[in-house]
Amino acid sequence: MTAASEAELLAKVPDRLYVGGEWVGSTSGRSIEVTDPATGEVLKTIADASVEDGARALDAAVAAQGEWGATPARVRGEILRRAFDLMQERKDEFALLMTLEMGKPLAEAAGEVAYGGEFLRWFGEEAVRISGHYGSNPEGSGTMIVTHRPVGPSFLITPWNFPLAMATRKIAPAIAAGCTSVIKPAELTPLTTLYFAKLLEDVGLPPGVVNVITTSKSRDVSEPIIADPRLRKLSFTGSTPVGVSLLKQAAGGVLRTSMELGGNAPFLVFEDADLDRAIEGALLAKFRNIGEACTAANRFIVHESIAEEFATRITAAVKEFKVGRGTDDGVRIGPLINAGAVQKASDLVEDAVARGATVRTGGSRVAGAGTFYEPTVISGVAAGSDILREEIFGPVLSIITFTDEADAVAKANDTQYGLVSYVFTRDFARGQRMIESLETGMMGLNVGVISNAAAPFGGIKQSGLGREGGSAGIHEYLETKYTLTPNPFA
Repeated sequence: MTAASEAELLAKVPDRLYVGGEWVGSTSGRSIEVTDPATGEVLKTIADASVEDGARALDAAVAAQGEWGATPARVRGEILRRAFDLMQERKDEFALLMTLEMGKPLAEAAGEVAYGGEFLRWFGEEAVRISGHYGSNPEGSGTMIVTHRPVGPSFLITPWNFPLAMATRKIAPAIAAGCTSVIKPAELTPLTTLYFAKLLEDVGLPPGVVNVITTSKSRDVSEPIIADPRLRKLSFTGSTPVGVSLLKQAAGGVLRTSMELGGNAPFLVFEDADLDRAIEGALLAKFRNIGEACTAANRFIVHESIAEEFATRITAAVKEFKVGRGTDDGVRIGPLINAGAVQKASDLVEDAVARGATVRTGGSRVAGAGTFYEPTVISGVAAGSDILREEIFGPVLSIITFTDEADAVAKANDTQYGLVSYVFTRDFARGQRMIESLETGMMGLNVGVISNAAAPFGGIKQSGLGREGGSAGIHEYLETKYTLTPNPFA
């Protein structure tokens, strides 16, 4: 990838806010510098929205809601299908853009384009399948009619780690359901969302249906939007502490909320597991997206009889990983998003080692430009270590052992989070027991990647509320209305 091709792509990305179908400057007079975490160099300078800009964006969404909500479902679905098709044409551009602003290897960025695009196709198909119910009540005295209507103007807040997929996973069902929206991408990776908004403009999405505000003053800009009585829906993906704060704000307006929050995923390997498959799954579940994923396996809980073999084999595999800028050939581990992420990974490893853990490989920052941390494997992690309680969000694989099934379940469930779990076993009955026993909203049974646009994504406990994707995803943007009429035959 040449510097010229990168510059050519960046020149295509809008540097302004998208409000009411127009690209407008910010009233704040400020700007945001978006940097490449692999080099620290500025990629592009964009508008930094003010509180007034946020209000303008919500005004535009509110103004467009009536007409968009009345737009036929087939029309909404066809717009999403055109967006899917155009994304396939621009897939290389979107992949490169994500690699530049987030750091993930280009091959993984291409995978995200495929995954993110599927939400456009899936919800384009779901738009025409919003169904209701018609039938007699049990007493036979009347007819029950159940219909669904758009929730209304929605505020969508996305994270930095999957800048395309998290945008399409929220915007696509909103469009399909007939809701207008204001989306606020993460300050660290806003370029992909801006380029996606340009794509929606290019396929003919009407003005005001989707509005984009980029800002370095997230709380200041978000709070008035959430407090506005015209807003009816809030969807957030990010950390649990921020999600809790947003839920408190949303309570004032009794907003519909979708919260996809933190994770602390257990990865259980039983003594009868296919070890080849378990290691392959572990490498995917841990190191995909440089470990910067809420679905990343956080705690590898391995039966004591195979723990040493598992650790030895997976260490050998991790030692082969190439670290570097995501645009370079063969890179498996790109930079972490910023210096704070490197410091967190370092602190967690140092704490575990101080409590007796052994570093099998890695365990250090990478010297030079960029925010790199070595892919790391540690074993013998002691109970109480910070790395077992906190979400790592980095390329660090930590191993603990268990004695029997009950011990494995107890250790897996020993967390406030409940997003996803992974289980590797050849015993079908045990697999069924794990489905019932593990306190997570999702589970991978003998697989290391579970995300799919057709599946309901979400967690329990402090990992969130609601579901994104699947048939459930569109209902997060729909209200249910029940009507009773007299029995026409009475």
